[in-house]
Amino acid sequence: MSTLVLIRHGQSVWNAENRFTGWVDTPLSELGRAEARQAGERLAAEGVRVDRAFTSTLVRAVDTGRIVLDQLGQTDLEQERAWELNERFYGALTGRNKAQTAEEFGAEQVHVWRRGFDVPPPGGESLADTTRRTLPYFERAVVPATREHDVVLVSAHGNSLRAIVKDLDQLDDDAVTRLEIATGVPLVYELADGRPTGKRILAPL
Repeated sequence: MSTLVLIRHGQSVWNAENRFTGWVDTPLSELGRAEARQAGERLAAEGVRVDRAFTSTLVRAVDTGRIVLDQLGQTDLEQERAWELNERFYGALTGRNKAQTAEEFGAEQVHVWRRGFDVPPPGGESLADTTRRTLPYFERAVVPATREHDVVLVSAHGNSLRAIVKDLDQLDDDAVTRLEIATGVPLVYELADGRPTGKRILAPL
């Protein structure tokens, strides 16, 4: 048995501005840093000690993982960075305000771009595209780590984590469109040979 902790980065500056972020390397907001600290405190209260840590190459995920590890007293534990865990690429929507984009293209179309499984925004990635790069890395690097260690942490993004959760929870393409992953709230899976036997969402204390 092992434990896999998934955490979406804390609120970023562009999250706070309601902008499509994707691969833009925007930092955490002050609220986002606080969310990461709270996540670390919540895990510390559970007695968690991380053996391996993975993150994307984007600073908001890297810093979230670092803050969580600091709260656990594990300041020296390195995070393995992988571009495959990056947020989906939003193409022509990158940097645009989401509300203004909905006014221009219609709320229904923007919802399909944001939450649909296989419809990409103009010039960008769909969730299906993100899944095709994220899951092979997860299965190649993270799953073997869960077989070798007691606790593995992944600090990543809304859509790369949706791809992982879709696989772990065996969600179909329709169900994943309704999946929301909150910033800074740990998802804790108990695994046996890489597959879930239990799942908890650790809300802030």
